[in-house]
Amino acid sequence: MRARLTFPKLYPITDRLLSGLSHAGQVARLIEGGAQIIQLREKHLSPREFYREAEEALKVAREQGVRLVINDRADIALALGADGVHLGQDDMPPEAARRLLGEDAIIGLSAHTVEQAIEAARMPVSYVAIGPVFATSSKERPDPVVGLEGVRRVREAVGRDVPLVAIGGITRDNARSVLDAGADSVAVIGALLTPSDPARISALTREFFARL
Repeated sequence: MRARLTFPKLYPITDRLLSGLSHAGQVARLIEGGAQIIQLREKHLSPREFYREAEEALKVAREQGVRLVINDRADIALALGADGVHLGQDDMPPEAARRLLGEDAIIGLSAHTVEQAIEAARMPVSYVAIGPVFATSSKERPDPVVGLEGVRRVREAVGRDVPLVAIGGITRDNARSVLDAGADSVAVIGALLTPSDPARISALTREFFARL
């Protein structure tokens, strides 16, 4: 049986356009703030351009012993030797990603309903991500909000064998309530990546950890 992944309470996700920084620049600042696992998310670059960005980000992460997960692109995760991939409902099936990346890879899967979360927990995944918990501006067409009650229902439905990551509209002020509802970790974009002052990313990350 695959060992249960131990997740830090904070799981930062990069956003190049929001932060105004390269992925490597974001990773460096998030690590300064205490991040131990980071997801690279990129929706606008070509595969070649994203590969180059991710390659530089992985170098930064490796120097600090931080795990790096690639959003959507299992091929880029494989080519780079990244720590894993995060998949959406319309991406490569987790079974295929597991065959491609191996037993030790971190494979996450997004779920937006209790039913999807139950199905995800039966797959060869390292964690299930439920959301959006609250309203979010990080996605152009977000799924319906599940709320804290949705997190509770998913935790009850999937049990404790699979780590549960909550995502969507999570801030320093509401993160603790999300963990109390049953999430093992909160995935955060907007509350950490401030376009008005990218240099504050490290401080915001430290402040976020202090509230958990």
